Amino acid sequence: MTTAMTVDAARVELLLAELRLPSMKAIWPRLAAQSDEEGWPAAKFLATLAEHEAADRSRRRFERHLVEARLPPGKTLAAFDFEVTPMVSKAQIMALTSDDVWLKSGANLLVFGPPDGDKSHLAAAIDRLVHHATILEMNVQSDRRKAAVHPKRGPGWPPSHATPKEFEKDSD
Repeated sequence: MTTAMTVDAARVELLLAELRLPSMKAIWPRLAAQSDEEGWPAAKFLATLAEHEAADRSRRRFERHLVEARLPPGKTLAAFDFEVTPMVSKAQIMALTSDDVWLKSGANLLVFGPPDGDKSHLAAAIDRLVHHATILEMNVQSDRRKAAVHPKRGPGWPPSHATPKEFEKDSD
């Protein structure tokens, strides 16, 4: 390798790092050598590098979203016991998770049921399969928490459900 080639290689490394292209930075020397040996056109070399970068970014994004979702471990459809929760149709859930058309069309999935009905387990399992759903868990018992907090409000504090008119009436 000539000095000019070494300098160019070092420059490429620095530029790829500055542009935040870690996959390209890791794979470009091997692909460049393969490209030189096989006589690839420049467009094929660049396309191959870009494909690797895109695939790796997609993989890292999925891993990051999985960590950020903080899904409970072990909550998968394989571990879900449809026998214990007969009100959940296994056929419907399997159809729902076999395709993500409902997500692409902007549809929502609402899961209702009594406490300890495995709603969280089911939602986490579906999210693991479709990879890009946004799961929001709403606890029905939040009214009970609000009622517990309400009596603790001291004098001068408006109730949590006060309207502006009620607030003006209380301050007079």
